[in-house]
Amino acid sequence: MLVRDAMSTVILTVGPDHTLRQTARLMSVRRVGAAVVLDGDSGLGIITERDVLTSLGRGEDPDRETAGSHTTHEVVFAAPGWTLEEAAGAMTRGGFRHLVVLDGLGPVGMVSVRDIIRCWLPARSAAG
Repeated sequence: MLVRDAMSTVILTVGPDHTLRQTARLMSVRRVGAAVVLDGDSGLGIITERDVLTSLGRGEDPDRETAGSHTTHEVVFAAPGWTLEEAAGAMTRGGFRHLVVLDGLGPVGMVSVRDIIRCWLPARSAAG
């Protein structure tokens, strides 16, 4: 099975000036654990629920902290044609749970560990 079969094609995007509270609210409403941060200067990045939680744990103000200040810019991207094993391996090596899926120059989806598990469980159950 391929990343394109598991990924979500509805991507939450935020700007670098969104506050962490705004970002968290949008992630909560969409029920996603990560958002793509589009910044004209820095390019494409990702912010995750872990980034928000880390900031809160440090006592930072979610109404003053911005998504841009907590964005990971050294993003590992997946391609739609990757196997789920390739995606899971990249996540394991990098220690993260989300991959932005790129096709050409732009994001076309997001795949998470949960997406991969959803795909693997029915296939594994049917085989066993």
